[in-house]
Amino acid sequence: MTKTALVTGASRGIGNAIAHRLAAAGYRLTVSARTEPGLLTAAEELRAQHGVDVHPVVANLAEPEAVQRLAAEHSARYERLDLLVPCGGVGTAGPIAEVPLKHYDLTLNVNLRSVFLLVQATLPLLRKTSAASPENGAKIVALSSITGVAAEPGMSAYGASKAALISLCETITLDEHARGVTATAISPGYVDTDMASYAHDQVDSASMIRTGDIAEMVLAVSRLSANATVPNIVITRPGTAIWRP
Repeated sequence: MTKTALVTGASRGIGNAIAHRLAAAGYRLTVSARTEPGLLTAAEELRAQHGVDVHPVVANLAEPEAVQRLAAEHSARYERLDLLVPCGGVGTAGPIAEVPLKHYDLTLNVNLRSVFLLVQATLPLLRKTSAASPENGAKIVALSSITGVAAEPGMSAYGASKAALISLCETITLDEHARGVTATAISPGYVDTDMASYAHDQVDSASMIRTGDIAEMVLAVSRLSANATVPNIVITRPGTAIWRP
């Protein structure tokens, strides 16, 4: 049986790189993003380059109904889910005294609540897939951030959402490992995407982590047996400040 994956935030950046790496490995994909034009273009490129089935679903992760619909569409199309990759997210920067509540709420809703809801909605299918493939089980690999491991000034809302995501992944494994479902957080420093362009005055893009590095980690975790799990993978740039972005 051909494996399937659901990847959010797949129209660009890290999510797009992950989708391409999984498609190259033969996965059938459901890919989602908030806006339609970029998502449809990404889906067409995935099909053309890798020859796999790709199902694009426009979904605003800030809306619980959209998250539920995303899970339902994947289930209806593929009837199995080997790998769930919550990669869609938003960034909020600024001193804690100046962060508006609406920005805090949006950051937590997209970066944390949507993952919680998507895992809840896909758990029946993840469990079913694990039961059918007990050697490998079913995996969740969520994109966190090194800011969730080592705090960075001006990242109170974003860092809190990513730290909570790491904890959520650990709890999912504790709750679901007996059914063969495990979760891993990937916590990179600055990755060379447009989302990290604000940091170019501090870190040259040429020295940033590549999106392909993250994609390789996702694929590696997907290949682990059900007897092994990695709670959190921290990926950082070489140098003296190794625990900083």
